[in-house]
Amino acid sequence: MERVEAEAVFDSGREACVQFILDLAARVEQHDDRLKRLEEQARQDSRTSSKPPSMDPPKSRAQRRAEARARAKELMRREGEQRKAGGQPGHRGAGRELKAEDQVEIVDHYPDACGGCGREFTDQPRRPKRRFGRHQVCELPPISVITVEHRTHQLRCRGCLARTSARLPEEIDASPFGPRLQSAIVTLTARHRISRRGISELARDLFGVTLSTGAVDAICQRASDALAGPHLQLQDSVLDQGAVHVDETGWRTRGEGRALWTATTAAAAFFQIAEHCNREQFNALIGTSYSGIVVSDRWNGYSHLDPNQRQVCWSHLQRDFRRHADGLAEQKTFGEQGVPLTKQVFAAWRAYQHEHHDRDRLQAEIGPVQTELRALLEAASPKSRRTRWHRQFANNLLKVWPALWTFTTIDGVEPTNNPAERALRSPVIHRKLSLGTQSDDGERFAERALSAAVTCRMQHRSLFTYLSELITAHNRGDPFPALT
Repeated sequence: MERVEAEAVFDSGREACVQFILDLAARVEQHDDRLKRLEEQARQDSRTSSKPPSMDPPKSRAQRRAEARARAKELMRREGEQRKAGGQPGHRGAGRELKAEDQVEIVDHYPDACGGCGREFTDQPRRPKRRFGRHQVCELPPISVITVEHRTHQLRCRGCLARTSARLPEEIDASPFGPRLQSAIVTLTARHRISRRGISELARDLFGVTLSTGAVDAICQRASDALAGPHLQLQDSVLDQGAVHVDETGWRTRGEGRALWTATTAAAAFFQIAEHCNREQFNALIGTSYSGIVVSDRWNGYSHLDPNQRQVCWSHLQRDFRRHADGLAEQKTFGEQGVPLTKQVFAAWRAYQHEHHDRDRLQAEIGPVQTELRALLEAASPKSRRTRWHRQFANNLLKVWPALWTFTTIDGVEPTNNPAERALRSPVIHRKLSLGTQSDDGERFAERALSAAVTCRMQHRSLFTYLSELITAHNRGDPFPALT
């Protein structure tokens, strides 16, 4: 504002000056609120939001060293003494187990001369003793693909003189590549996220077989057809459980936005790529008649669920309280009071899991936390200028209050949605490396292959072995092996 404009406002009278000052104060307050909101967003990181650690702002060397010293001091305080690097006393070793003699090739080694006097040993005393040192070396044999040529001959009938040619069995005629080679290729792309071109190069270098990128993609599509039945059966099996973890993340097909959904249990993970990320897609994933417990975050797409049939994620709650603790005034106090309560919940849950397994004791330890948290949320819920930054968060928690404590009363329910988030890690890395998919068929292969890969990992099964059995059964028309 120029001085002339300011003088004009002053000369216009007392009321005009008062109104101008009020308007100016309102604009200052509006900009101040906006500035605080932007500063709060800038402070968010993986500890205070759902952002991955890779999106955290870079830290200086001094900051990293200061954090390392603080962690070391905290560790020393808890341990009561300086902790040495490496395995701690009582740590169970993880050495390699020696294989039995009938599973190895034995090569005997004898000393050439005496270590004391230097006298050379003859061949006579070189006989195996009962006590000897054992050192096993694992090595790959020369790898090459075995090519089998199937010849179809023609015979002529002596009666009608007609010629008849032999037909290949269906399991051979389906593809020029065998089930094990196809399974290895699908394992490389689904489990290890190797591109089509990379698989073509690996097949040439490791197996000595020439594969074009088109041939690799054709193998993946045939595997997708074979995985269709197990994928649907896996969905039914997951939704038959009493509790299911649900989460979603972004996906891209031909550059367009998609959503990758997962429904996960302790032993299986089902993935589905959908066009949208909304309530309708969630209902399509688990169905409207699912009667179990849904463990999830507090996204609005789950707000229609009955709080008594939900468990909201406490890891998200902990991050939210940390975010509020980085705020100002009442918001900071609110967050600082909430963070210790989340730590008490996790401490009680860990004690229940690893120590006493007593649900009555778990509920007794959680009871004081419930009382204190309820009072904290109710104090922050009224509409007030002091609570404008955390009022909505408090009211949202009060709306889903029963869903905070389902894990204390129902077996098989965890207080976090970590199983679903762990299941999504591999697909998210796959998406970042491959930039998504390029067709509807690619979407079907991705969701089916990723479901098989993650489920086999959760069950400690070999994905390669499962795919070999599945492709063989699919080629023969036999019943497919299940993923559950």
